[in-house]
Amino acid sequence: MTQKRLILSTQLLDITISRLCQQLIENHGAFEDTVMLGLQPRGVFLAERIKAKLQSEGIECPLGYLDTTFYRDDFRRRETPLVANATHVPFIIEDKKVVLVDDVLFTGRTVRSAMDAMIAFGRPRKVELLTLIDRTYSRDLPIEPNYVGKHVNTVFSQKILAEWTEQGAAQDQIWLITND
Repeated sequence: MTQKRLILSTQLLDITISRLCQQLIENHGAFEDTVMLGLQPRGVFLAERIKAKLQSEGIECPLGYLDTTFYRDDFRRRETPLVANATHVPFIIEDKKVVLVDDVLFTGRTVRSAMDAMIAFGRPRKVELLTLIDRTYSRDLPIEPNYVGKHVNTVFSQKILAEWTEQGAAQDQIWLITND
């Protein structure tokens, strides 16, 4: 039997994104030397929301999309080939502060592969990680986010399901899924 528990409703998600933006503004000011990279596929939805919220505050921050498919350490271990998403980084990240944006931090392997992929666009001065959901106690690699929307204690059998209106969902909701 599958159980779903709502952990972020549309309203709470909006509040959480606003808080994350305020934390970014506190640390990056007007974002003169800062760029954001949304991790494909679902980190892009969060990154777009953050960019729009920052723009409503009068702040422009360059945003790119980064695909990590071919940098994954399990790329050749899968039975079915992975399908790559678009990478679109219309700026050089050399000597910039980079904020990597993803929806869920689980094992840390996607972030590790993102750091490898990012180097193709230059050597950043600093890299930070922003994640909407931090699945605590599940890390395979020593990676911790700088900005967290919500910490959720999970076990490996549980999943986080992010439903975004951009993907066709009726409303934005973040769920914890438990299979018994």
